[in-house]
Amino acid sequence: MVTSDAARLLMMSRAELDELFATAEAGPVPGGEYQGTLILPLGVVPLRGIAASAGRLAWRGKVFDAEARRLTNQVLHLGVHAVTAEVRTGPSRLDGRECIILDYSRSSLVARGVQDELRLLRPSFYLGEAYWHGLRIADFALEADWRAPPRGTQTR
Repeated sequence: MVTSDAARLLMMSRAELDELFATAEAGPVPGGEYQGTLILPLGVVPLRGIAASAGRLAWRGKVFDAEARRLTNQVLHLGVHAVTAEVRTGPSRLDGRECIILDYSRSSLVARGVQDELRLLRPSFYLGEAYWHGLRIADFALEADWRAPPRGTQTR
């Protein structure tokens, strides 16, 4: 199910998402389970909703361990934990300002060329950008999973 905040992001253009990301702050490193919504760069808005629903079959979200500065993705409809990343702060590819970086280069063979960037839009709700070998391939939303309240959220 797509939350109302994530549904609003699905209605935005890439330029609007860029502006929103650019005006947001990095915020604290997340902790706990976050439900994900994939936002593909499709021109026709209804297709984005269909893609987000289809994306939920492959990718459910992320589970953060803020203390260890690591995350694991939840994949497939069962939420299998796979594909890990290191979590740190650093400059965004979009504007050079600080963001939370999810770096798969040393922790995953499958996603070696992937780097995600996050910024906080409101408490427990992040906008992310996904890059593959430096090319932006998608955006995504992360919201604290209502079944598992965030824990261990840590500031930089």
